[in-house]
Amino acid sequence: MRQDPKSPERHAWRMAKKQEIMNARIASADKDQGLLLVLTGPGKGKSSSGFGMLARALGHGMKVGVVQFIKGAFSTGEEAFFRDLPNVDYHVMGDGYTWDTQNRERDIASATAAWEIAKKMLSDDSYQMVLLDELNIALHYEYLDIDMVLDDLQARPAMQHAIVTGRYAPQLLIDLADTVTEMKVVKHAFKDLGVRAQKGVEL
Repeated sequence: MRQDPKSPERHAWRMAKKQEIMNARIASADKDQGLLLVLTGPGKGKSSSGFGMLARALGHGMKVGVVQFIKGAFSTGEEAFFRDLPNVDYHVMGDGYTWDTQNRERDIASATAAWEIAKKMLSDDSYQMVLLDELNIALHYEYLDIDMVLDDLQARPAMQHAIVTGRYAPQLLIDLADTVTEMKVVKHAFKDLGVRAQKGVEL
């Protein structure tokens, strides 16, 4: 007679098999390196995930840098929380959403100034993690030269982690990245229910 798939014995057997697989994977992962992580897609949570990793890094006593592209027209909870913490170098460099600024030249100038700060962080091994929030948007609208950005990301210190967020991640960046996560929308309070941005959730 076939064993009940929900039985404790069946569950224990399946988890033991899974443990074997996971232990083998962990044993074979014997490299340490700085990671390039890309968080993209139309769903909510890209910046939130980036700042979650930032908090994790700070918990380990790491020095981190933040450069926010596009954002800047309004204050956010993450800026209020992280900006004055020890080991955090925080820069808000945008002028607001592209549909609000409606000024390509100004957006290019802001993105260029932001990249100059980012480039300094990416060339300084005292920064162990650098969060480039909404950089993908600046690349999508060609406010920055993608070859320059990719070159600077590749040239960063060997053990420095870099996180890039924003919709529309270019394929060249995806190809270069070590880890890529694409957020998708299942349901969204703003688009589906007409609920405006809420403090602590979007702001």
